[in-house]
Amino acid sequence: MPGCIKPPLPTRTRDHARDLRQGGTDAGHKLWQRLRAGQLNGLKFRRQHPIPPYIVDFYCDAKKLVVELDGSQHNDEVDRIRSRLLESQGLKILRYWDNEALQQMDAVLEAILNAAGHRTLTPTPLPPGEGLEGEER
Repeated sequence: MPGCIKPPLPTRTRDHARDLRQGGTDAGHKLWQRLRAGQLNGLKFRRQHPIPPYIVDFYCDAKKLVVELDGSQHNDEVDRIRSRLLESQGLKILRYWDNEALQQMDAVLEAILNAAGHRTLTPTPLPPGEGLEGEER
């Protein structure tokens, strides 16, 4: 929303997000190398981005898209509650296991592109005069 002023984050949240950016998993670092600087079809992602009361792994504001990498420390029930709250804010959540990001990076990136709406699911229309419209009936 243009002109919308966001209140500053609490210092503790901002510092925690900064600490998470400096740490992280191998999978998170490798995915970030492919998402950063608009490398994925020009989409701008932020990593370890605060969306109170959480800090999400990756966030694309233009598409309201959250990408989370789950490792052994994640709990299904906690993740379900977290996802539900984020979805209630109009965000789309994608979750991948760390090993998926490490072993199937291209598939993960393609799924992110699809979720962002950068893939056309219907074929491009034929030029005028071609196809059924151009045939005599």
